[in-house]
Amino acid sequence: MKQSFTNWLIFTGLSLTWGCSFILMKVGMEALTPFQVASIRLLSAGISLLPFFFQHIRTTPLRKVPVILLSGILGNGIPAYLFCIAESRIDSSLAGILNALTPLMALVAAFLLFKVPVKRQQLFGVCIGLAGVVMLFLEKGFGDNAYWYYGCWIVVATACYGINIALVHHYLKGYTSLQLGSIALFGVGGMAAAMLFSGDLTVFRGARFPWASVAAACTLGVVGSGIASVLFYLLIQRAGSLFASMVTYAIPIVAIGWGMAAGETITLLQVACLGIILAGVYLVNRKKA
Repeated sequence: MKQSFTNWLIFTGLSLTWGCSFILMKVGMEALTPFQVASIRLLSAGISLLPFFFQHIRTTPLRKVPVILLSGILGNGIPAYLFCIAESRIDSSLAGILNALTPLMALVAAFLLFKVPVKRQQLFGVCIGLAGVVMLFLEKGFGDNAYWYYGCWIVVATACYGINIALVHHYLKGYTSLQLGSIALFGVGGMAAAMLFSGDLTVFRGARFPWASVAAACTLGVVGSGIASVLFYLLIQRAGSLFASMVTYAIPIVAIGWGMAAGETITLLQVACLGIILAGVYLVNRKKA
């Protein structure tokens, strides 16, 4: 009973943490640019796991380090910038809904890159999920070009997530999430620092330092990318991958809740589209008895 309660406590914490990340990006961009928010996020995430980097880098085979760094770029680096760029023009709740595409993208990436066989039920689930995305875009009509353009960047970000999941599954088995995360985030954190300090830093030198936006970006990194990755691995160890994967269903619900609290307009059609996407995710992950 106690173990089950702890598992649900971790599950709730992960759902709230990752679900809040979309609104935190909005808060960060109130005073900072999308590139600054993403760079601070990645830099702070790398710093938060720095002690574990020194612990694990010595026991990691050198030939695996480039693969881990590529995993960091695909699983953290590129998506962090794409999500922030997209949210400069679209609602955080929509970003949370589109993020639910990740399991579908993982299946497609595994099939295209590693020829993993796909069952008819899973293919049907992918089609349903993509249909939900198309309906979500059609809700705004064809006249809003920015809505389509920036929304598609999130689809690309979930594709990066999917490729990374397939990459880790096929080339990085046997390594813990903490080991992979600390090395990967050390690499992308260094790249993010170079991008941050080579850009315009005027906003940080002004009379009014953007404390709220910087705090939001740092929270994204330390809690959303650093601590949450450790908790997710712990949940997989304690409750299994099937239970842990259900976080996918809770994240967009939290994102929608924060969007409503922030005054974003959320229609019944958007909620229905989310239901269709999650139905597709269910079919992809469902195992036959």
